[in-house]
Amino acid sequence: MAFPKTLLIDFAHLTVFLGDRPVLRDLTLQVKRGEHLVILGANGSGKSTLIKTIFRELYPVTDVPGFRFNILGSELWDVADLHKKFGIVSPDLLSRISHEVTARRVTAREFVLSGFFSSIGLWPHHKITATQERRARSIMKFLSINHLADRPHSAMSAGEQRRALIGRALVHDPEVLILDEPTNSLDPGAMREFHAVVRKLIRSGKSLVLVTHHVTDIQPGMERVILMKNGRIMADGPTRKILTSATLSRLFRKKLRLIKSRLGYELVGG
Repeated sequence: MAFPKTLLIDFAHLTVFLGDRPVLRDLTLQVKRGEHLVILGANGSGKSTLIKTIFRELYPVTDVPGFRFNILGSELWDVADLHKKFGIVSPDLLSRISHEVTARRVTAREFVLSGFFSSIGLWPHHKITATQERRARSIMKFLSINHLADRPHSAMSAGEQRRALIGRALVHDPEVLILDEPTNSLDPGAMREFHAVVRKLIRSGKSLVLVTHHVTDIQPGMERVILMKNGRIMADGPTRKILTSATLSRLFRKKLRLIKSRLGYELVGG
């Protein structure tokens, strides 16, 4: 069967184990080009496992009837090529690279440019072209971090570091940007700035997958929500229908009330 060109992801009957424990259970998911999608669930619901499976850090069981595992029409991907198609921003990634960028005093400019080489910062053998410089400057301006070009990574705030990581992910103009728990460890001010960047990304038309357990991360323009619980998809559909007090109370196993406004969403107990 021909793969629909409109699909970024086409998964069917995915089961993924960690040791002898299934963490994704018979999961079926399709994501279209241009979608702005939220994957919402409590910690341990399987959200990060799904992202790691997309990036070939984990592998599903394949001998399952009806199994399908297509990304952009192919089951086989070189990981480096996959990272050019799917940009990712996550606290885990930032944590892994923080020591090196601090030790080498990597600047924001160098950090963004290093996305072209899948490296952490620049090395002497990296030859930067004028086109790459223009691309990096354009992205940094878009993310409102152009004034940080020469500032070492260690001298930036957590929110600025997060935006620089987005810049690094965007240099290849990936098909989709995945934001995995993007506001973890951010203070309220940095969180507001990050949400503003998310809204700007949505308006730009970039495909966006936001993975979070914070309802407040869901910004206007994110038209589809998937709720995950116990490694399964509990609900999937338009944001306005899926996000209700009743469904979120079931998702988080606690009586909650959803407050909606033109700026977004908030959950309160009771």
